[in-house]
Amino acid sequence: MAGGGASETGSPGRLLSVAEVLARRSAPDVSVRGWVSAKAGVGGIVFIVLRDGTGYLQVSAKKGTAPSEVVAAMKGVPRESVVAVRGAAREDKRAPRGVEVAAQEFQVISKAEPWPITKTAVKSASYLYDMRHLSIRGRKAVATMKVRAEIIGAASDYFRERGFTLISAPSFVQAAVEGGSTLFEVEYFGKKAYLSQSAQFYEEAALAGLEKVWICQPAFRAEKSRTAKHLTEFWMIEAEQAFADQEANMRLQEGFLAFAVDRILERRSDELAILGRKLSRPDLPLERVSYDKVRELAESKGLPFEWGEDIPAEAEREVSMSKSAPFFVTDFPLSARSFYHMTYEDRPYVTRSADLIAPEGFGELATGGQRIAEYYPLLQRIKSQDLPAEAFSWYLDLRKFGMPYHSGFGMGVERLTRWVGGLKNIRSASLFPRTTTRVSP
Repeated sequence: MAGGGASETGSPGRLLSVAEVLARRSAPDVSVRGWVSAKAGVGGIVFIVLRDGTGYLQVSAKKGTAPSEVVAAMKGVPRESVVAVRGAAREDKRAPRGVEVAAQEFQVISKAEPWPITKTAVKSASYLYDMRHLSIRGRKAVATMKVRAEIIGAASDYFRERGFTLISAPSFVQAAVEGGSTLFEVEYFGKKAYLSQSAQFYEEAALAGLEKVWICQPAFRAEKSRTAKHLTEFWMIEAEQAFADQEANMRLQEGFLAFAVDRILERRSDELAILGRKLSRPDLPLERVSYDKVRELAESKGLPFEWGEDIPAEAEREVSMSKSAPFFVTDFPLSARSFYHMTYEDRPYVTRSADLIAPEGFGELATGGQRIAEYYPLLQRIKSQDLPAEAFSWYLDLRKFGMPYHSGFGMGVERLTRWVGGLKNIRSASLFPRTTTRVSP
């Protein structure tokens, strides 16, 4: 930049992030760089909104005050160009965040071509996802990804503080966890394999050495559901713990949910404001509503379903709409659950399982339950459901060599992000969403 560039060290013109400039409020000489997020002109003043990874900052240049070449350069710079600015930071109530930098030097580092995502160009949401590699620069997309990252960071802190060990698990597997109809089949060096639906089996294997484990990694479901809450590839926060029954499992889930919401409210209030989301911490313990009660509520709303079915999407949504805080649906029928779920001794067709449901129609966030811990009951269950026992040989083996009672859950990161951010569609909660109709960009 003419007259001296931004230096990494030293006080005059020291390169700062947008967040650092906003925190200082006022400084006679700062340098900052980033992308031109927006541009406007009023009379002899040109304004740009500068964006970097930490926030947004208003920059101005006034004719007669700023050098003429600075005013001209700011007027001509295209949106999304990368620029460097040096000037005086000052408080200004009219500026976003109450701080403005009066530019004295301005350098275009990378000039952008005309921005293709305009109001006239956008004819559908599909277009924005076709241009997702560019549309992720938008305020709402940036805010959403920061909320999502905060959720994952909160999970790391929550589980570590409670003695859980973070592990990883294979993405290529040979056995289904949730059901064969939703598996992506792949050829694996001449053998048939599948993309993992869940890390649960591997977490259970790790219990004997670590006792309490958690994981955060991709999961894949070949579901042909085209709804606002389904992706074919997504991230899952999963946890499994030994010596924990289903009630302890629900306490772990609701504790994490409250912890994550607290963290978002503490650190991402600006992002919630950008998303227009009003969020409050749920009171604990969360309400427990039985599957049978949900059937009654659904029937009262004209959405009956047979006992033994999984709760239909419309029924779940209607019950969710009637709640103002997250809640558990408990005691699902065995016919609506995977083979490994433990049942009640006095109710052999009812599982010790639950779904964690978000209110306002957002629906299911997590599924969890207590697992069968003994070899022969698990083998009998596998046979009773006509599943190939050989495919689960190592999973059965775990029950032969010291397996205590245990429980766990899986929570979708994108589903939780969607509810926290108040997003209409789960696609917005993924940087590059994968659905039944989208595999690009």
